[in-house]
Amino acid sequence: MSALVVAGVSKSFGSARVLDNVSLDVAEATTTAVVGSSGCGKTTLLRLIAGFELPDAGSVSIAGQLVATSRNAVPPHRRKVGYVAQDGALFPHLSVAQNIAYGIKSGMFLRRKAIIAQVNRLLEMVALDSSYAGRRPHELSGGQQQRIALARALARQPDVMLLDEPFSALDAGLRAATRRAVATTLREAGVTSVLVTHDQEEALSFAGQVAVMREGMFTQVDTPERIYCEPTDLFTAAFLGDCVLLDAQIDDGVANCVLGRIPVRATGVGPNGTLMLRPEQLVADVVSDADAHGVGIGTVSSAEFLGSDVLLEIDLAGEKSPIMVRQASVSAPPVDTKVRIDVLGSGVAFAKTP
Repeated sequence: MSALVVAGVSKSFGSARVLDNVSLDVAEATTTAVVGSSGCGKTTLLRLIAGFELPDAGSVSIAGQLVATSRNAVPPHRRKVGYVAQDGALFPHLSVAQNIAYGIKSGMFLRRKAIIAQVNRLLEMVALDSSYAGRRPHELSGGQQQRIALARALARQPDVMLLDEPFSALDAGLRAATRRAVATTLREAGVTSVLVTHDQEEALSFAGQVAVMREGMFTQVDTPERIYCEPTDLFTAAFLGDCVLLDAQIDDGVANCVLGRIPVRATGVGPNGTLMLRPEQLVADVVSDADAHGVGIGTVSSAEFLGSDVLLEIDLAGEKSPIMVRQASVSAPPVDTKVRIDVLGSGVAFAKTP
């Protein structure tokens, strides 16, 4: 069953068309990430689902109920939706317990003891103990504030949780830890969630479904694995990660290129095409001068150390630009050495652009 259905939604502000016939289906108890660059329309989509904006065309349904069309809309406070903003938006004059209880009181009438028990249960859900209940927002770290904001949103017992770039203000280490904690909480609570982000890694690791948005339209909606390994166009491929693009002759599911014969997943492309590989699919092994012949032979021109990994730029004969190889730093060949490039798995073939 679908918890959220966005059908053919369009939205303009003045002469600027922000969303153009966007459709999205989110199954119950799953997480979808909408990822795109700034200004592509992803936050507007979230605001339409929440009820802060009215669509010009199309409709939004939540838990089987039609909540928005171009003519009518259910007010935001009457939609069973939780919303976590980028900065958490906690009330600074209220304690943690009072912030969370605000969500409870908006939809339930409970005795004080029952409210305290509910607050403590929600704190536990977001991996914080009851000692945090009396603190004020300014006494919390950024990650703790976001988890309190999530607890407050969960207090409403929403059918759909909306997360508007909730981790973007956190530093890298705290961001990853908070993201994992929030993902675990939502998964264990069985809450349907939609995350909006401009961070590709965040989208791929957080959600079971990823929707890539470009200029108000989705270029592809699929599982993280398929959308990364089998993108349907070069924009999606490049947006989600580094690409190695090579000219190739495509014939019967095989791409012939400077790296040899590489199996490809796309069909109906050719004979002239572009082969797309990910840098981590390539392995560079040092070869002696005597063995430095044949296909896939190049010279390491630079190396960027990234800790566990290293990014190598390798000059290949017949290629105008160096190709990028990402592999474990413990086995990385030094600069200026001759290497043979081997390919792991298959690539994706696209029609050659003019």
